[in-house]
Amino acid sequence: MGAHGGITPDPGRGGASGSPVIAVIEDDASFRRALGRSLTLHGFQTAVFASAEEFLRQQAAESTDCVVLDIHLGGMSGFELQAELAATASSPPVILITAFDDPGTRQRAEQAGVSGYLQKPFDDKSLLDAIDQALTRRPHRSG
Repeated sequence: MGAHGGITPDPGRGGASGSPVIAVIEDDASFRRALGRSLTLHGFQTAVFASAEEFLRQQAAESTDCVVLDIHLGGMSGFELQAELAATASSPPVILITAFDDPGTRQRAEQAGVSGYLQKPFDDKSLLDAIDQALTRRPHRSG
């Protein structure tokens, strides 16, 4: 992951500090930590989860502005979690990430209506641009 300095968190969104809350759901512990650290360094609040089930147990969607979600997880897949989130009225935007890119997976992601799709490995700029686009399209949360 490289450096990026162009994105500025929108103070009208997010948690108590005003910066957006980005949930990272990734089963690879080192990649999950790296994403969390990178997003924190770029001014976001982050919450990291090892599984979709952990994210759901903690009811994290209610306080999340954007979800960065690995497609291939142990247990519930990223596609399954994305479908569950999309069925709720206040679903946060989802950016799917995968190391196993293929045309069928990309098409499924597009049909699911996700905000972004990134193939691993990706750089900070690609991730931050995807988050910026997702946050720009999402209406402000109330509460």
